[in-house]
Amino acid sequence: MSQKPLFHFEISERKILLRLFDMLGVLLTLAVVGIIFKFDYFRIDADNWSWTLLFLAYLNLFASVFELYDLQKADRFDSVLKNVLLTTSLTVLFYMLTPFFTPSLPENRLQILFFFLSVAGSLLIWRFLYINLISSPRFYKRVLVVGDSFDIKLIAEALQKSDPNYFVVGYINTDHKLKTDFDRSDLLHFEVEELQAAIKENHINEIVVASAYQKGLMFNLYNQLNELLKQGFPIRDYTQVYEEITRRIPVQNVDKDFYRYFPFSRSNQNKFYILAFRVFDIIVAVIGILFGILISPFIIIGNLFANRGRFFFTQERIGKNGVVFNILKLRTMTKDAEALGPQYAQKNDYRITKFGMFLRRSRIDEIPQFYNVLKGEMSLIGPRPERPVFVKDLSKLIPFYETRHIIKPGLTGWAQVMANYGDCYEDSLEKLQYDLYYIKHRGIFLDLSILLKTLSTVIFFRGQ
Repeated sequence: MSQKPLFHFEISERKILLRLFDMLGVLLTLAVVGIIFKFDYFRIDADNWSWTLLFLAYLNLFASVFELYDLQKADRFDSVLKNVLLTTSLTVLFYMLTPFFTPSLPENRLQILFFFLSVAGSLLIWRFLYINLISSPRFYKRVLVVGDSFDIKLIAEALQKSDPNYFVVGYINTDHKLKTDFDRSDLLHFEVEELQAAIKENHINEIVVASAYQKGLMFNLYNQLNELLKQGFPIRDYTQVYEEITRRIPVQNVDKDFYRYFPFSRSNQNKFYILAFRVFDIIVAVIGILFGILISPFIIIGNLFANRGRFFFTQERIGKNGVVFNILKLRTMTKDAEALGPQYAQKNDYRITKFGMFLRRSRIDEIPQFYNVLKGEMSLIGPRPERPVFVKDLSKLIPFYETRHIIKPGLTGWAQVMANYGDCYEDSLEKLQYDLYYIKHRGIFLDLSILLKTLSTVIFFRGQ
């Protein structure tokens, strides 16, 4: 057939690789530094194994919070440098602040500097090697897309945006009635008869099929794909690939077959999960309300001088099963913000006061929503509740938009930590894709991932 495709690491494999070599590189460096410089603050031996476990726990926690395992950021050294320094600083600090589980501070405080430099240096060296070796074009997955009535430009951009190492080489259009002219000279167009040659000459790793056989996958091409499949060549369905790489549901492509692609998560009906999640909601809501009361004097003073007017703000939102409830927030806009009628809040919205912008960026404006969580109208994690007027309009424009209301809306959610701020149809569609992905895959590990990403959003002041 074709020559063997070039080697490629999948997304999950690259994340495991990053975590594994982060830990191995740091431990090896600390061991070598300890031997050379008589460094005894951190010793790796059988008598002190708990030190190592706690250190690795801190390292993995803060590396996740500071996005060291975000593959889009892991490919850029400027982003890696900042995140490594933040991760190292917090890891070393927390390690020193738990002396009951870790060694007492050394008399020679210079050892703490050695400790910090060893961790940061090993991480930076390994990440530099990763960027220049593993993330190089040599390890890209090279893909050929086959289909009819599809927009190859959108497919290529969506997949490569989510995974920089997923490279769409070209396409075969099976619908000759559809013109595929676009301004992407880097994408190659092949005819059906050129399939075998295209795989060999362009080192194709995978074929993605973006159409069904009955919708135009011609008999000749179908036979070629079937033969490749029998030889073990990877051929995958577009919706499966899209969901796996972007971690979104492509609702605009699944059409009437939506529920075939959308088996709801068992967690949606798991009584133990729902009960445990509700208990967690109540505990976090109480803590959040107490924290809000604690900082309220500062907010009241800021509101008095820089955001004059009402302190709280209520607004109707759509909750679980389409039930309307009143969401509670801190007011961030001017008094006459909607004099012209309901409208989306936009980036750099002129209606938002300067103090209101601070409240939004820090997410402090959402603290009163812990009251909605305590009442059971919202949950800590779920799709963000939208206003009835916008739900009505978006339900007419976007397929399956109402599906997001089968679970409680959330204070944070998968769409909030993954998508940009939504102020148009395209943004609403992208957020729906993320919301449906959460509803389909929700569970404890995805919930923990959202909480960690939410911490990153708050720490990096990315609220809107």
